Amino acid sequence: MHGKLKEEVYVVPPEGFEKPGEEEKVYKLAKSLYGLRQAPRTWNIKLDNTLKEMGFQQCMQEKAVYKAVTNEEFIIVAVYGDDIFVTGISLDLINEFKRRMASQFKMSDLGELTYYLGIEVSQGNDCVEIKQERYAMKILKEACMKDCNPALCPMEPRLKLSKVEDEPEVEATQYRKMVSCLRYLLHTRPDLTYSVGVVSRYMQSPRESHARAIKQILRYLKGTTSFGIKYNRSNDMKLVGYSDSSHSVDIDDGRSTTGHVFYLGTSPITWCSQKQTTVALSSCEAEFMAATAAASQAIWLRELLAEVTGLKRQKVIIRVDNKSAIALSKNPVFHGRSKHIHTRYHFIRECV
Repeated sequence: MHGKLKEEVYVVPPEGFEKPGEEEKVYKLAKSLYGLRQAPRTWNIKLDNTLKEMGFQQCMQEKAVYKAVTNEEFIIVAVYGDDIFVTGISLDLINEFKRRMASQFKMSDLGELTYYLGIEVSQGNDCVEIKQERYAMKILKEACMKDCNPALCPMEPRLKLSKVEDEPEVEATQYRKMVSCLRYLLHTRPDLTYSVGVVSRYMQSPRESHARAIKQILRYLKGTTSFGIKYNRSNDMKLVGYSDSSHSVDIDDGRSTTGHVFYLGTSPITWCSQKQTTVALSSCEAEFMAATAAASQAIWLRELLAEVTGLKRQKVIIRVDNKSAIALSKNPVFHGRSKHIHTRYHFIRECV
């Protein structure tokens, strides 16, 4: 990861490299060092230039993905820091890519993808499965709940948390650590997205009720450590989204929660659960705002899939369970019930 530096950067000589009589002098760097502020950018520039010299094109919708087409066969490269994942139709093309990369960089070939960044990958002839079982067990061990009784759901039904001032505070550092660990688990666990999102709102001053909510999530995790997502090989690769919203459930500020999930075929590929930025005055408005957020995500996913696969852009179906919100997205006429809704949320009308 030693990219070329454009700026002048100096470092204090590390221990054992000082010259007698010249202890006050510093080193001028010719290349970036690992951990330097400029290191990620310089490495990205170097890798980007190398891949483009090999004939790869950077995706416009996702800058960490590159694609190259050779004799109607394509190869896709995904970059995460200094980790590179490569996939394609032709094994010969993949091996040729790895050979050319090895001539440019000192690198190791880890073979077929089985584990990366805490995510376990199982590849079969008809499906690919991802999960974070080892990481989930590690979370339970750190929370001293490895032998706890499992729960049936991640959050008690109709539970309403708030910033209760009269409850005793709990140890904030441990609370924040648990929330951070659980948030990373959401890469393969859509079923935890809402409950982890709720407990994330109280990291500034966590109370006993918030700690009990985390304990409930961990108990649910105990019984579902092996849960993950399976992607089946299928010709039916339709992109379908589901949008929903809870109206005014937050006791402190009255804001609603937006939720959406997108399926490619029969498996989820992206999901979200977050508090809305403004207070909705009706359930129709809350659902309308959630549908607008889903529409933005749908457009990005549609463009990304078309760019990566080379196929024609497909129409995306978004399923909304509120008749008023559906009618409002189709009807361009403002009326008394909707004229207060901010203009930016009417973006979905154009999409429809």
